[in-house]
Amino acid sequence: MIDRASERDAMVERQLMRRKITDRRVLDAMRAVPREVFVAPGMEEFAYEDGPLPIGHGQTISQPYIVALMIEAAAVRHRDAVLEIGAGSGYAAAVMAQIGATVIAIERHEPLAKEARDKIARAGISNVDIQIGDGTLGWPDAAPFDAIVVAAGGPSVPEALKAQLKVGGRMVIPVGGSGTGQSLLKITRTGDDTWDEQELGAVRFVPLVGAQGWAQDGRQSASNHVPGQSSGKSLPQMVAEVAEPLPDIDDPSFGQFFDRYADKQVVLLGEASHGTSEFYRARAAITRHLVEHHGFNIVAVEADWPDAAAVNRYVTHQPVRDGGDPPFSRFPTWMWRNAVVEGFVEWLRSHNAQVSDPDARAGFYGLDIYNMSGSIAAVLAYLDEVDPEAARIARERYSCLTPWQSDPATYGRAVLSQSYHDCEPQVVEQLRTLLERQLAYEAKDGSRFLDAAQNARLVRSAEQYYRVMYYGGAESWNLRDTHMFETLEHLLEARGPDAKALVWAHNSHIGDARATEMGAVRDQLNIGQLARERFGDAAALIGFGTHSGTVAAATDWNGEMEIKRVRPSREDSYERLCHDAGHPQFLLDLHADPALRKRLEVQRLERFIGVIYRPETELQSHYAEASLPRQFDAFVWFDETQAVTPLGPEHRRASMPETYPFGV
Repeated sequence: MIDRASERDAMVERQLMRRKITDRRVLDAMRAVPREVFVAPGMEEFAYEDGPLPIGHGQTISQPYIVALMIEAAAVRHRDAVLEIGAGSGYAAAVMAQIGATVIAIERHEPLAKEARDKIARAGISNVDIQIGDGTLGWPDAAPFDAIVVAAGGPSVPEALKAQLKVGGRMVIPVGGSGTGQSLLKITRTGDDTWDEQELGAVRFVPLVGAQGWAQDGRQSASNHVPGQSSGKSLPQMVAEVAEPLPDIDDPSFGQFFDRYADKQVVLLGEASHGTSEFYRARAAITRHLVEHHGFNIVAVEADWPDAAAVNRYVTHQPVRDGGDPPFSRFPTWMWRNAVVEGFVEWLRSHNAQVSDPDARAGFYGLDIYNMSGSIAAVLAYLDEVDPEAARIARERYSCLTPWQSDPATYGRAVLSQSYHDCEPQVVEQLRTLLERQLAYEAKDGSRFLDAAQNARLVRSAEQYYRVMYYGGAESWNLRDTHMFETLEHLLEARGPDAKALVWAHNSHIGDARATEMGAVRDQLNIGQLARERFGDAAALIGFGTHSGTVAAATDWNGEMEIKRVRPSREDSYERLCHDAGHPQFLLDLHADPALRKRLEVQRLERFIGVIYRPETELQSHYAEASLPRQFDAFVWFDETQAVTPLGPEHRRASMPETYPFGV
């Protein structure tokens, strides 16, 4: 038998409490009301998922978090008289009734109203009255109300509803354009003819149809209130005033805008996609400036350690190593093997040529976990030179993983199915042995030992990663990001007390996970969160975003790279706020204006495009809720962007030396 009570408890803890719903009355009521009763037949198994569900007639039962947010904002209390507009399935009315309010809920669809009455009765709730009618006109016979909750988006706040609030009463209503985006407003009646307005964030509701809402054909029936009218400037106007317009990326003054982060120990530079030229160009320009003028000496990227090590040897003028595949030849090749990275690598090599002390040169390092075979080969090659007997033992230990090196994901399947024993003891023992001999090995060549030790750590982490990835959940993501962060810590330690690092990784890795669905709902952490916890104000987290343009991405994993058109950002997203601000590119310091920060803190959708981009399912595949000012310290905006230019054999210049790291 399915334990629905446990599902409700999990919903409250993960979806509500972690998103800062704190009203104990609301939390207890949502633990008590059986949501499965209120969904459409056959949808019971999805009742406690983190999203809306269809209930027929073009209507939905709202996401549990939105229900809780609206009821908490309306401050519904025991014995309150509450009016709900848009009864839908009856779920929200049942929750408010469970709190102890007397609820009148108006629904314009007669079949839905009848079904809602039945569901309310099945749930054993008696203090709800479902009426059929035009919700925009309210229910004057029972007015005034302590609270009014409107579960549909209108073009304005209906005057009829404002008039039916008690003085001190609260109304929560989505208001906005006829598209999918609205702002959730809290209207408080402060006097006979005065109201206070507070914006709670971006939401998506079905249209509020009626005499003081939208007409059936989508035209506006009434124009009583413009969102933001009582609160002054619109949010895009506030963004426009605080935003600092940026010069062209190639302008030498571009990097100077980031002098404010010169004293940080770690600066994390994001990207909203892995295939956008402007993100790479901007990170390269910022990095050049901070390396050249402020002593940053570590460039750590979301790439595999052995691949980046080949680039590091090139940029720091170390001897080339023979054998092995060219770096970054694993899917997705365009992520690092592209024209912008090529130019940056050449600059870094040229810069380091002017630094006489090899130990003071700026290095290029990989943080990621995937190239297990490359790391095994690197450990063995190192030990072959410094300790042949240790190399023989290492080969025996790593032989456990030999059958899986070409496709390590199959190792996880084999262990999970118990058709193969796991290799954890062997790889852990090899790492322990290598670290025990650190002093002896380091005396011969400290930088080479660092490379070997980190490769051994990668093998250890990769073995764990591929073993747990088939269990799903947050464990594999957390293991990967923890490994990347620990690699960053090892680099800082190895480079000494003056070490300062720049990190290039996706927004999903460098923005604080606690301010997104990742941390709030899915128990995931990331580099940005760990950096804030470890370094505090000595870390700066800088996100990047765009409205539209093109991107290099695949449709499926291991698929061909395509140049895809990026859809214009959604009306209810942070990206649309930045687009509506009107500047083609800017830096938004999220600590510069407390009033703007407070308004931006309310969660909105944010777009994340990785290696895969599927425009046809963009909302489900590439948007997630986040609180931008808690996620980042600053946000870099490019309104229109272009895809990266990948490198291939045809891009190799005849003058390139054979040591060039991207050579094929």
